[in-house]
Amino acid sequence: MHDDHGAKNVGKMIQITALIRATTYIFRVLPAFVLMTAMPQSVFAGPEANTGFLGQQRQYPRVREALRKKTDVLDRSLAAQGLKSTGLNILIIAYKSEAILDVYAKNPGETRYGKLISYPVCASSGDLGPKRKQGDGQVPEGFYRIDRFNPMSNFHLSLGIDYPNAADKLKTRAARLGGDIFIHGSCVTIGCLPMTDAVIEEIYLYAVHARNSGQKTIPVYIFPFRMTQENMKKYETLYRGQPEMLSFWRNLKQGHDKFVENGEALRVKVTQGGDYDFGP
Repeated sequence: MHDDHGAKNVGKMIQITALIRATTYIFRVLPAFVLMTAMPQSVFAGPEANTGFLGQQRQYPRVREALRKKTDVLDRSLAAQGLKSTGLNILIIAYKSEAILDVYAKNPGETRYGKLISYPVCASSGDLGPKRKQGDGQVPEGFYRIDRFNPMSNFHLSLGIDYPNAADKLKTRAARLGGDIFIHGSCVTIGCLPMTDAVIEEIYLYAVHARNSGQKTIPVYIFPFRMTQENMKKYETLYRGQPEMLSFWRNLKQGHDKFVENGEALRVKVTQGGDYDFGP
């Protein structure tokens, strides 16, 4: 009986000690808990709290530096068109002969794009005409989209283009069509669209903001030249001995003219023969 009674006393002492410790802990932690719940969550947010695609891209030093240098530039450019980086869709058009890349933009709820800004393409390779095989040095021509963001590129920053597309694959018999076509920094190229580092920072950030705004498909249209009637007559004369090339360019002009007419992103399909079809 004595041993049992002693055990009960020991048990009570242990319970009392545990209760005292728990009470002390609660009174020590409670003020901090109340303080945390009363303060804005952003006060405690670290890099991991910066969610979304923009937050992911901020993890890379070159993107952070581009944001530091270019945010005001982009905001002014967008504001002049009644746009904001927090709600943005973009579309990119490049003209090989003129060495120009145009960025078009709109609000996500709108249908028509308006030209936002033009940039010079700072180097070129190949000739006019589409890319049809690996190693030909050609810049593609056709209707593409951005399929990669590379914040650690060998060429500063780069945006991948989804060459070869379905039309390219049907229009060639080459075993290897090549790939890794980018809009990138550094003025060197074999088949890409190179910009200066300062320019690619702006284009890259426009694309990041668009993706962060929910734009899953960023179109990229690459034309051999500005496809006006005057230019078509000029190049039909210069390339009159290449009917296949001229047929391809006339097909591209259909899409070109439709975009110029209504400013809307094209609904591009590919026929069994590899031509582009832009619908009704």
